[in-house]
Amino acid sequence: MRLQAASPLEMLRLTRFPPRWRRPPAVGVPAKNVGFRKVASGVSSLGSASPRSLNIFDRDLKRKQKNWAARQPERIKFDYLKEEVGSRIADRVYDIARDFPFALDVGCGRGYIAQHLNKETVGKFFQTDIAENALKNALEMEIPTVNVLADEEFLPFRENTFDLVVSSLSLHWVNDLPRALEQDTDEIQVNYPGMFELMEDLQGMGESNCAWHRKALLHRDTMLAAAAVYREMYGNEDGSVPATYQIYYMIGWKYHDSQARPAKRGSATVSFGELGKINDVMSQGKKSQ
Repeated sequence: MRLQAASPLEMLRLTRFPPRWRRPPAVGVPAKNVGFRKVASGVSSLGSASPRSLNIFDRDLKRKQKNWAARQPERIKFDYLKEEVGSRIADRVYDIARDFPFALDVGCGRGYIAQHLNKETVGKFFQTDIAENALKNALEMEIPTVNVLADEEFLPFRENTFDLVVSSLSLHWVNDLPRALEQDTDEIQVNYPGMFELMEDLQGMGESNCAWHRKALLHRDTMLAAAAVYREMYGNEDGSVPATYQIYYMIGWKYHDSQARPAKRGSATVSFGELGKINDVMSQGKKSQ
């Protein structure tokens, strides 16, 4: 076995995230149980969007970008961010005290969430993505999966089909998105040798700009000037430059009999306005004893 020294950029990718605890995968899973995969068609017409939504992004271009990224021979090199966020979402699923017979991942990519889930938690996992190459090159996983080629804006499922819905690093390219992202965000900071390495990784992830009004060409002088300003304003002492990814987590699940239900409106016996007086009430109770 011959060991080969990694380049500075590869070493940086390997050390971007500090070691963190992860739930261990199931032990001894035979190969025959790894991922039942089936690709079905459900992609909307090219460039289409809901007539009532903003039409900011070229969805056909995003499909091409993701397909290009998924068929690259070194695609694993660019999976580090999606792998990390996928594992964090899986951890949040494990925190829900129930199992889910049917679950859906909207904009799954190569299955970055499913690979961290087990059969005790999810019975069957449906994965949808706009890029057929991402589904064809899906990662191996323990749980049975059904891969569906579909646009996130036009999902081909009936209402009340799934017990759990998750999505990771996909909805930021969706045009028809309600104000569902008005919530706290998680941040992941990654250090790169320079701006051009950052842009290379974004392209490798299939995350290049696809806005309709994007500039088709940036001149070399403009790019060099931007890289110099970036380093001057935000550069680290070791010469690298930081990039901060803001992550929005959304998980929705259906009510189950094993979970407690909220009380009916109007059934409370104490108002929130009286909670501030609870210490006085307790003190009076002790004196009367």
